[in-house]
Amino acid sequence: MAGKCNALIPPTLLIMLTGTVMIMMEAGTSWASNSPDYADALSKCILFFEGQRSGKLPSTQRMTWRKDSALRDGSDIGMDLVGGYYDAGDNVKFHFPMAFTVTMLAWSVIDFGKYMGYWDKKHALEAVRWGSDYLLKATSVHHVVVGQVADSNGDHNCWERPEDMDTPRTSYVINETNPGTEVSAEIAAALAASSIAFKASNAKYSAFLLHRSKQVFNFADGYQGSYNLSIGEVACPFYCDYSGYADELLWAAAWLYKATQEAYYWEYLEQNIHHLESIVVRNIHGNPYVGASFAEFGWDAKHAGINVLVSQWVMKDDSNDNPYILNADKFVCSMLPESPSKSVTYTPGGLLIKPGGSNTQHATASSFLLIVYSLHMSIAHKLVRCGDVVVTPSRLINIARSQVDYLLGNNPLGMSYMVGFGPKFPRKIHHRGATLPSIHKHPKKLGCRDGDKYLYSQNPDMNQLTGAIIGGPAGDDSFSNSRMDVGQTEPTTYINAPFVGVLAYFKATARKNVGF
Repeated sequence: MAGKCNALIPPTLLIMLTGTVMIMMEAGTSWASNSPDYADALSKCILFFEGQRSGKLPSTQRMTWRKDSALRDGSDIGMDLVGGYYDAGDNVKFHFPMAFTVTMLAWSVIDFGKYMGYWDKKHALEAVRWGSDYLLKATSVHHVVVGQVADSNGDHNCWERPEDMDTPRTSYVINETNPGTEVSAEIAAALAASSIAFKASNAKYSAFLLHRSKQVFNFADGYQGSYNLSIGEVACPFYCDYSGYADELLWAAAWLYKATQEAYYWEYLEQNIHHLESIVVRNIHGNPYVGASFAEFGWDAKHAGINVLVSQWVMKDDSNDNPYILNADKFVCSMLPESPSKSVTYTPGGLLIKPGGSNTQHATASSFLLIVYSLHMSIAHKLVRCGDVVVTPSRLINIARSQVDYLLGNNPLGMSYMVGFGPKFPRKIHHRGATLPSIHKHPKKLGCRDGDKYLYSQNPDMNQLTGAIIGGPAGDDSFSNSRMDVGQTEPTTYINAPFVGVLAYFKATARKNVGF
């Protein structure tokens, strides 16, 4: 499937102007349409997080087919761990990707909240707080961080609604003797970023988040060790840490510096930057994939995100040789289709592809970084050079826009990969709550295997998980439209989280032409 040529798609058009290479359009014109409704997509992208909520749901819950769930979480260790998010189509609370989700939601609000409008920003902050409140609970005991709630294997052996769960809701703890630096540091980053997001609207809450972030960072740095060793029996193979935990420590330090401007965190970044100069190993269907650290960004590897985040403080002009800038530039060059050092591929229709499944996570996260970096470049009057190719800030915006438009339906299949957006979108996704009838329609409990007939059914989902972005198509733009193809049809919170900021930006640019 991957690499298959689509004869209907014309070759990429290259236009050379004074030594600068610009690709005007990655996608062919046979399916091209007007720009999608970014404002509608933004509202739905934020709404999705209400469908992933765990715990006691508020009276303001808009996705009403979801009900209260997991109300005794934490009781096995005497803690209140009610709340938080289910990461994907299962009912486990994996705190490593959850914390990354919260970090990216907060970053979306920090950099792009001004473009959202009152109601979208309000709901985005509610999404941040649903996560940050929970992460406060998970770190409420000194030198203890809860790294996960629920037995992954038990949960994945059942197809149950969150409201019916009867699989073990075990709490898995990180502490001084069983450290988990990557999950602890990512939580510290999430709390620091959330403190910035709430600083203008709730100063007291913001200060509390920041205080806890510092405590958790000190614990993560002071008691180092991988959570693969402490709770790996349940975290793996779903969310093993393959990139090491040095990136999470630097990521947290960068967010704490942004939140405090304290010299300690800047010195930490300066003294430990060498840890980013390494290869990164990712898990691809159980096999290791080795990549350059500067090109990686997601729930596991934070390298490219660190470089882009720090660039705002060290970017001066086009001749800047700061290592954070050099690595951010290399990330840009790894993304561009015309770059001689490109390390990704694109489908014939133009979607970014990296090895492994759920490719939309790379498209949304990379698009976010490209937009943020382009804005930093514009302020500094900087260009990026990829060999003989000279890249302008607007070029990065165009790359990001091509990814957004593809995901929202401007692709060979005319398929929106956001549930509920546009006339054609996936209606058989790999998600328990969406697949199974709601309690309204089926009040009787559905046991562990009672949901199998819905899982294997060819009928559309019983409930619409509006705003969910699923894993997306294969490398030849084909889409299986099967619940059993998990890589293509499962949504995750960390796919949606960076897309919130991306859509807010394009909502504004479509109206005001901001940033061009």
